[in-house]
Amino acid sequence: MSIINYFVSLHSKMKKLTYLLIIAATCCACSGKNAKGQATEGGALSDSIEAIDVRYATGFSVRDSASVRLVDVGKHDRFALVRTDDAEVPRGYTKIRVPIRSTICMTALQLSNFTILDAHDVVKGLTGTKNLFNEDILQRVKDGRIVKIGMEGNFDTEMVLAANPDVIFISPFKRGGYEPIKETGITLVPHLGYKELDPLGQAEWIKFIGMFIGKEREANEIFAGIESRYNELKKVAGAAEVRPVVFSGEMHYGNWHAVGGKNYLAQIFRDAGADYVINDDETSGEDLEFEKMYALAAKADYWRILNSYPDEFSYEALKASEPRNELFKAFKERKVIYCNMKQTPYYEISPVMPDILLKDFVAIFHPALVEAGYKPTFYHLLKEVEEDR
Repeated sequence: MSIINYFVSLHSKMKKLTYLLIIAATCCACSGKNAKGQATEGGALSDSIEAIDVRYATGFSVRDSASVRLVDVGKHDRFALVRTDDAEVPRGYTKIRVPIRSTICMTALQLSNFTILDAHDVVKGLTGTKNLFNEDILQRVKDGRIVKIGMEGNFDTEMVLAANPDVIFISPFKRGGYEPIKETGITLVPHLGYKELDPLGQAEWIKFIGMFIGKEREANEIFAGIESRYNELKKVAGAAEVRPVVFSGEMHYGNWHAVGGKNYLAQIFRDAGADYVINDDETSGEDLEFEKMYALAAKADYWRILNSYPDEFSYEALKASEPRNELFKAFKERKVIYCNMKQTPYYEISPVMPDILLKDFVAIFHPALVEAGYKPTFYHLLKEVEEDR
């Protein structure tokens, strides 16, 4: 199934859920409570704006009052989303009139939120188009509706101003260099999706963007579908009798970056019915020497690799990059799980498709648990070059 067809199918499947959400929202408004059952101040805001219930994401929280929606991002950033300019906001909160009409996205994860919400019209600027597949976005860049502002640390402030954004969504985990943009007076809003350790927590940032662009209801509906499909498959995979062991990554510049036991990827492996080799590590990742990684993963059943190999990736190419790679059991038994970012819009859309990522892995670890003939969207078992000829 193509990415486009996936969203069409998703929309049709969510129609019934739409009515249930409308009923639930109506009940909340009538009772003067928000989605978490907390009393609102007068209920006026909940009468006009869809309630947001944050269930998995840890990077933002939401509180509604009679006239403002208070959004806390991380430990230090606080925003008051208002529908009228004269709305009063608490001290310490930055006022933002919503829905915003224009913005700049700094990361592919942010862009994925706008894509799934069918809100490309709001995006007026990007850092660049490297490894970008979306034809609509590429056309908008080509005809000037979206401008390229340069990369982190080297922004073109003239292009930033040309985009005329109401706010700019930034990623504090990138290289930064936001000082010139701050001088423009444009409000910078951190988007902490990459910090989420739960796949559903990362996808839940759809709701975050939905609040800024006036698509709370759509965000709730889409996420509810993702959540339902993810948890249903997770339950099925969790009952598998055999749990294979998997490891991830490659050697780069003398080190192997191994994701830790609390990493987003490690969680997806567990949810797909597998065990990650660094399950006991409480960190999100660390750099290891080859010998240390080999000691951990020599007998692992599967090996996951994500890269941007310029040609057709193969076991031969994997061995050529590091001759000792052939020592791993997963290499010998041809159980390398692979995704090429030059051929697949991985970072561009996978953040809002954790259910599809999960299904790709379940199809590899436990093929009997998915329908026959399932075609993966992102990850597949790497084949021998001869098999593709």
